[in-house]
Amino acid sequence: MNLNDDYGIQKSWNEIIELLSENEENTIRYLENCSKEDLYWISEVFGDVAEIIQSKELIKRLRELDRKFPELEMTKDIYIAESYMKNP
Repeated sequence: MNLNDDYGIQKSWNEIIELLSENEENTIRYLENCSKEDLYWISEVFGDVAEIIQSKELIKRLRELDRKFPELEMTKDIYIAESYMKNP
């Protein structure tokens, strides 16, 4: 994939969002077990996933991961994700 290919990048993000939005339990399990690097990149779509899943448990687990890996600086992404919740 060409890094300057905005369409390709957006398509990849959309695929990630779709996969992570299919099943809350599987998503949480994946996030708890993926590499720090993957978690960092995936944090870019926390808001999109949270908007679809509408899960307080997901937000809770994201906060736990943020405390576990403060160097990833995911707090802002988690606040954004929470803002997409209909009943936070």
